[in-house]
Amino acid sequence: MQRSARDIEDATAAAACVCRAHEALAAFLREGQTLAEIDAFVGRTIEKLDCRSCFIGYRARGHPPFPSHSCLSVNACVVHGTHDMTNRPLQAGDLLSVDIGVRHRGFIGDAAWTFLVRGGDKLAHALMECGKESLRRGVKAMVAGRPLIDWARAVQGHVEGECRFCLVRGLGGHGYGRTLHDAPFVSNVVPSFPGEWNEAWSTFKTGMLIAVEPMIAVSSTETKSEGSAWPIFTADGSLSVHYEADVLITDDGPVNLTQDLFRLPDVVG
Repeated sequence: MQRSARDIEDATAAAACVCRAHEALAAFLREGQTLAEIDAFVGRTIEKLDCRSCFIGYRARGHPPFPSHSCLSVNACVVHGTHDMTNRPLQAGDLLSVDIGVRHRGFIGDAAWTFLVRGGDKLAHALMECGKESLRRGVKAMVAGRPLIDWARAVQGHVEGECRFCLVRGLGGHGYGRTLHDAPFVSNVVPSFPGEWNEAWSTFKTGMLIAVEPMIAVSSTETKSEGSAWPIFTADGSLSVHYEADVLITDDGPVNLTQDLFRLPDVVG
């Protein structure tokens, strides 16, 4: 897959905008804020960065248009949380996963991070550390010429093999570029039966842009949702985290275009 120098420059700029938005958000977040207030802040921030949200109005089969600038997922909400799914303000000990997607200079930037509101217990901290380390290890495995399954082996080995937490099934990463979702699908777990992940043995190719995203729960691999509503929750109500990075595959190894997110604070507010 060929990428021009200009394409790489623009994709890098879009990813940088997502990092700047997360940095601004980390400084803004406080106990007592509502998801509506937080989403409005994200909307203002990305506009100042000369971006537009690629989430608000997004359509998927069986769902109404997505209503929010960002995905705001609290505690047992794994992904796709909306600003209007609850009026409850953030409380001390809440885990808030924020997924921000923007369009900038013709390219997408799409990355998620999880924040802990004021303190939290050992379990929440352990879950976050597991998520960040699984992302680090997985990105290192994204080597040109190697199969996509190498990502899943690295992530699953850490999350379920070492940390004894659970990777959510049925959700995963994806290619991106000028569109938000593109091939390939990148599972976080190795396939357990034929046909579960047909692209597992496809290879990482130089020039690929891939958004990879471990979604981890304390004690369940399964999820639930309500009708056509967007938010997806852990089936057993256990805590969850979501981390996502934008990665460019190069001949010299994977480049995490959103590496700056690792400098974000874990605890806010």
